[in-house]
Formats: sequence, C-alpha cells, structure tokens
Amino acid sequence: MRPLYSLLVLFALTASTGVQAQPIISGTLQHNGVTREYRLYVPAIYDPATPVPLVFNLHGYGSNMQQQEFYGDFKPIADTANFIIVHANGLLDGTGTRFWNTFGSSTTVDDLGFLTALLDDISANYSIDQDRIYSTGMSNGGFMSHDLACFRSTRFAAIASVTGTMIAPRLANCASSHPMPVMQIHGNADATVPYAGGGGFVPVETLVEHWRAFNNCNPTPTVVQVPDIDAADGCTVEHYVYGGGNAGSTVELFKVLGGGHTWPGAVFNTGITNQDINASVEIWRFFSRYRLSDLLTNVDDLDAVDFSIGPNPSNEAFHLRFADAANRTISTVNAMGQEVQVLRSSASEVLLNVEAPGLYWITVLEGDKRSTLRAVRL
Repeated sequence: MRPLYSLLVLFALTASTGVQAQPIISGTLQHNGVTREYRLYVPAIYDPATPVPLVFNLHGYGSNMQQQEFYGDFKPIADTANFIIVHANGLLDGTGTRFWNTFGSSTTVDDLGFLTALLDDISANYSIDQDRIYSTGMSNGGFMSHDLACFRSTRFAAIASVTGTMIAPRLANCASSHPMPVMQIHGNADATVPYAGGGGFVPVETLVEHWRAFNNCNPTPTVVQVPDIDAADGCTVEHYVYGGGNAGSTVELFKVLGGGHTWPGAVFNTGITNQDINASVEIWRFFSRYRLSDLLTNVDDLDAVDFSIGPNPSNEAFHLRFADAANRTISTVNAMGQEVQVLRSSASEVLLNVEAPGLYWITVLEGDKRSTLRAVRL
C-alpha cells in the first residue's frame, strides 16, 4: 500500500492553511513506553459546562496528522456543530512509513490501546459527551476506524471510512458489542485499496454486507443517484442506504463511480476527486444521528413511517405525502448536522419550506415509527 501524499502535496497543505480562527492544540501521550503525538481542534463555541461530541480523524498510510487535518477537513463543521476533533499520528513501520497497525504487519504496536488511552486522556481534560464519540479516516485511517468498530465498540457510537476497508482475518474476528452504524465512501476506480478487494483486502461490498447483516438492516437498500453538480470532476456518485437496523442503526455506502483513492470534496486534488459530495459533511451528518446509549439497548429499530418527498430535488417547497392522517413530528436537519426546523402535523400532505439551497435530512416520528429521507433544495 503506497504512501498517499507527495512532498509537493504536503507543501501545498502547510502553505495554504492561512489564519486559523482557533489555534491547534498539540500534545503527546506516553503509551507502552512510546511518546505518541496528537493535535486537537476545539471550536470557539466550546463551553466546558456542556459536554460535546469527539471525532477521531485518522490519517492514511504514509500521511500524518497535519495532512489529514487539512485534507479531510472538519474544522468549519465543528465551528458550528460544536464538536472537538482529534488528529493523531501513527508510528513508523519498518520502511520508515507512518501507519496504523491494521494490516497484520506488526505484533508490537498497540494502536487500539493507544487510541483508547488518548480518548480517556482527552475526556479527563475536556467535557466530552461519552454518548457521542466517533471515528473516521482516510485509507489506513479508515481501516483503523473499522478496527475500532470491531474491537473498541463500547466506546464508539459510529464510524466512517473513506477509501479504507479491512483485512480478512480482522473482519473474521470482528466482535462489535452493539449495532454499529457504518458509512463507507469509496471510489470503484481506487487503485490503492481496490473496490473489488484483493491482496488480502476485503471487497468494499463484502464489508458493507457484513455490517448490514450484523446490524440486521434491510437487505435491499434505498439507492439515490447523487446530482452530478460538477461534471468536470470525472466521476459521479451512487448513494446506498440500508435502513431498518437494530436500535436504529443504518449502513450507508457512497460509491464513487470512476473515483480514485481520494477524499470527496477535498480542495487538494491528489487524483480523481469527486466534488458532488463533501465527505466531511456527509460523515458528520451521519454521525450526528447516533448516540451510544441508544445502540447499547440492542432493541429492534422502530417501524418505518411510509412517506415520500416530491419534487426532490426541488427549487421550491418540498411536499411530504403520507398514506393517511396521523399525528407526526417532522424534523429537518441540514448538511452541518443542525436542526433547522421542527413541525407537528396530522395532515396526510405537508408542505415543507427550507430557504437555503443545500442537502437536508427529513425525519418523521409517528408514535413508535420513524423514517428519514434525504432531500436536496436547489
């Protein structure tokens, strides 16, 4: 698995940072006799009196925490959604390349233990909502996030992987203790971590099916063709959502048709990079729905509400149509994970107005039933 970034890209990343609204907090942690490095981004709106979510954002093989901080950027989202981001460094392997120990190549590096210890250390110094801890990452960082989902599930509410999968032996031993919401974002033309697997890497669709079956999600996904808003990027996106999982869990796959080993929405182009979606925005939208205590109940998901949205996409109001009249609560969440509107209605058709163009998630609660659909305001 080759390093992801050249020195030229590193220069571009470090030279393009500009002025930070909030300073980065650099730290070290002693673990197993080794000094481990990390960086924290704490938004200006953070108040120690209010516990906030924590997101691990892990770098790829051959990359580092600074590069991932700017390549898979969550900082603008954290500034409004109010969560802390931690970027940590993996150690150097035998070739001098920075890595996370997910490939079975080392028996001495305990990255699972390090990241758990880092979580405890941050929780001791900041007000962290232990119900809302998540992990994501690029490539090897995506592999590591899947490992956390399998082997440290009692601490994490959901994970997402961009261009990362798992190796077969680790998947075979996966032992998550609760339904685990998982998002996978992967290009089907990825030459580094092939979509179809190989070289010991689990095929992406096999991994998605593992989590779908584990969570007891519906076997047939809802499939949406994401609007091709940037025809010049050389790729398009299909969005698969497997709903109906235990304790409200879902599994989502963004399949980037023609996409390479890249982070969609990144401003730094290291290959064929999709610009129809922003991976950071989609990941936070996904994470923001889940709390660990809800998942630890291990109860079946609520029954679904049968409703439709049309037109979708729309440049005017959305029409929500239901099979019958009933008391319902309708919540609208924007792409930054912020609830922008709550309606209560008993009508069989509801007109939903959102002023700003963008992506929205509309959740309907009806007694013991719940469903969420995606809507695009043009």
